[in-house]
Amino acid sequence: MIQFKAMYPLYVCENLEAQQVFYTEKFSFQSAFFDPAFYLHLINMNNGTQLGFMLPNLATQPSFLHAKAAADGMVLSFEVADAKAAYAEAQQQGLKIHFELKEEPWQQTHFMLKDPAGLILDIVEDRN
Repeated sequence: MIQFKAMYPLYVCENLEAQQVFYTEKFSFQSAFFDPAFYLHLINMNNGTQLGFMLPNLATQPSFLHAKAAADGMVLSFEVADAKAAYAEAQQQGLKIHFELKEEPWQQTHFMLKDPAGLILDIVEDRN
């Protein structure tokens, strides 16, 4: 069995600076590593969540990493204590709402945002 210390998604996108600003200013991530010509690695020190972003078409990448990440069919879920309060904050900050606040019958309240690369973030509260 392979043992691992952490897990994080890695997204190929074109504007690492925009991703850094968005996640550090809106979600309290910190840059653990940032080289604007290559890679951005973010960590949220409050909960240990990590995200990686890499530029497309780098000579050192295998060809399957040359294309940008597609947003369709992929969602990052960020669990919050109060989705209604997070929704109000997102509106106040002028964030790009992709799916309006909704209370689901399976005891979740959530809404969805898009980050600067077009990746969808599901901001969700579990009401159980």
